[in-house]
Amino acid sequence: MKREYIPYLPDEDPHKILGVSRDSGEEEIRLAYLKKIKAYPPDRAPDEFERIRDAYEILSDPRHRARAQLFSVDPEISLIALLDNQEAKREFIGSGPWLAVMEK
Repeated sequence: MKREYIPYLPDEDPHKILGVSRDSGEEEIRLAYLKKIKAYPPDRAPDEFERIRDAYEILSDPRHRARAQLFSVDPEISLIALLDNQEAKREFIGSGPWLAVMEK
């Protein structure tokens, strides 16, 4: 079974590398990628080009984007923000739902 290549950027936020916000759409991410690639071509800045390419690969694939957000350096962001066009908002609902499940 062949394993899929998953880009990995330890301690780096792919959104910051490309200069886009967390709620950016696919088109905005693609445009930011093209702009960065023009600024850092592989023949002049190979290390920066590789970082930009990996950041784009993470953000362009919904599965990789969700994985990056789950393991991001920002632990305060809520999981609901993984859904497109959702605002990152934290809510505390208390222990009631967990206790109800445990009682059953």
